[in-house]
Amino acid sequence: MARSRRTTPAADPARLLRSLPLDGAQSADLAESGLLDLALTHRSFAYENNLTTHNERLEFLGDAVLQLAVTEELYAAHPGLPEGDLARRRAATVNTRALALIASRVDLGAYVKLGRGEDLSGGRSKASILADTTEAVIGAVHLSCGQDVSRRFVLDLLRPLLDSDEFLEAGYDFKTRLQEIAAETATVPVYRITETGPEHQKVFTATVSVPQVVTASGEGPSKKDAELVAAQHAVRAVLSQRGETLIPRG
Repeated sequence: MARSRRTTPAADPARLLRSLPLDGAQSADLAESGLLDLALTHRSFAYENNLTTHNERLEFLGDAVLQLAVTEELYAAHPGLPEGDLARRRAATVNTRALALIASRVDLGAYVKLGRGEDLSGGRSKASILADTTEAVIGAVHLSCGQDVSRRFVLDLLRPLLDSDEFLEAGYDFKTRLQEIAAETATVPVYRITETGPEHQKVFTATVSVPQVVTASGEGPSKKDAELVAAQHAVRAVLSQRGETLIPRG
């Protein structure tokens, strides 16, 4: 008889509190409010356990808190940058990949309450779930500790992205940036995928083209990874031709 696959229970949120940039009183406020537990409750868990609440409302709030805190910080830190470049730095800081990187630094995925199916499909390491949960935690901090604390929390949590261009580039959304480049000529990037190798060890090659602008290729273990690499090569090629940097400085 086939053995059923086991899910991984969520870790104790008390451990997560020790990894977050909050002092003792703030951590206590967050824990006692019950909002941290809610922030870690994914929709799939709520559905399977007949709960009426999950973390998406906190995620909605946290996204707004995050956007404002990062916008104010970039505005103050880069007085020489025009609006468009500030927007690109912000986009590189608060996109799904960047937030997932930040989440991985505190092992956030281990604490998320997931439904069985989502857990078994690797939900604890999915960038979208990690990013959404990060925003939900920010929303929880905002409600339990107030605006000033939540702003400092966001900036402390994202400090590696704000201070290090190298770290910021690791979370850069190359596919979105390539779409912006294509939009300048009223076109869209076109991706073509080929695959080689045995079924258990396939290698995917993506070729992306923006008509009359750039064509580039990239490889990866999945179609998505290959497209990301191709987009990265395309964006870097275009910016190099223009004499522009990936992360605007000023």
